[in-house]
Amino acid sequence: MQKFLSLLTAMLIFLSPAFARDLRFIQVTDVMYKSSEETNFEKVIDDINKQPNVEFVVFTGDNIAKPDKEELKAFLLTAKKLKRPYYIVIGDRDVSKRKDLSKKDYAKFVRRYTKKYKTSTPNYVFEKKGIVFIVADGAKDVITSKMGYYKDDVLEWLDANLDLYASKPVIILQHFPIVPPSERESHYTFKADKYLELLTKHKNVKAVVSGHFGVNKEQEVNGITHISTAPAPSYRVIDILDYDTETPTIWAEVKNAK
Repeated sequence: MQKFLSLLTAMLIFLSPAFARDLRFIQVTDVMYKSSEETNFEKVIDDINKQPNVEFVVFTGDNIAKPDKEELKAFLLTAKKLKRPYYIVIGDRDVSKRKDLSKKDYAKFVRRYTKKYKTSTPNYVFEKKGIVFIVADGAKDVITSKMGYYKDDVLEWLDANLDLYASKPVIILQHFPIVPPSERESHYTFKADKYLELLTKHKNVKAVVSGHFGVNKEQEVNGITHISTAPAPSYRVIDILDYDTETPTIWAEVKNAK
């Protein structure tokens, strides 16, 4: 009964005049694209292209199965079939200096094959309809690991940007969760408590959106919604309702491409 009432409430919000203040984006994660194998990636893209009112798409890491420039090129050429802008987060499978695909190289490739993609760093900020989206990088490209690590300089950069945009709602997009959605010791984030402590200083952070664990889960910690999403063909449709208020509603729905 409670589940039905929650769904009914969400539908009423969606259909109300407040819908005009809704920002919708889509998260796709852990595609692990392989050009040599049939994947669900094109199926996911076709499904996303049918979704209404989508502002942008974000790929939250492990976009390719292994760090390889030709695989990244193939992934980006396929991603161009999206009818909406997209943004890229780096995951642990995406980069390796030993494989001649550093984070710097990765960004160069993305800029080359995605004309509107301007960033040259794995940490960057963009804004949509007054909502600030911050991409935070926790991957390693020297000694690669499934363990995430948001370095001190990344946290300092994040802290500064959260101060800079203190008057606006912020959504953080990243690969490695800082609130584990399940028990997987090999996938934990190093010193996640330090990151969480930083977030307690900033009341403008509304959600942290991650992948990596292969699990669909939503958790609220200190007023922040932590969203974890399973790999493609699953994807998330995320609505930020009443985003121009101090307490926007985050509605995240899991869909499966058919």
